[in-house]
Amino acid sequence: MRDEQIDEALNAHWQASAAGDTNAEHDIYDDDVVCDYPQSGERILGRSNLQALRSHHPGKPSGFNIKRIVGEGNLWITEYTIIYQGQSSYTVSIMEFCNGKVVHETQYFADPFEAPDWRSQWVQPST
Repeated sequence: MRDEQIDEALNAHWQASAAGDTNAEHDIYDDDVVCDYPQSGERILGRSNLQALRSHHPGKPSGFNIKRIVGEGNLWITEYTIIYQGQSSYTVSIMEFCNGKVVHETQYFADPFEAPDWRSQWVQPST
């Protein structure tokens, strides 16, 4: 699969995810995908389990904003913000492809925090 095709597949995946279309969202995954959530220590084995887990999430996302997608070959990274029950979570998804499908994904989730005053002389607000 060429990089342009993977980029298109990723954009379709994230659009479907934001729209709550769990069938289209999971088209990108291999049947035997492994998805890791390192912060909670969980590993989801298989596309059907991943889709079932996401389909049963008690708080459907109310916002979804892709910051950037970068990658080439078999390794692609998406940075995005997702809002669950009014709370923003900054998210990084690392996807590994084989034969045009995601075979491994690792997702990291981070809550926003206030910038400390002590470093204000060296930084500026980001948007």
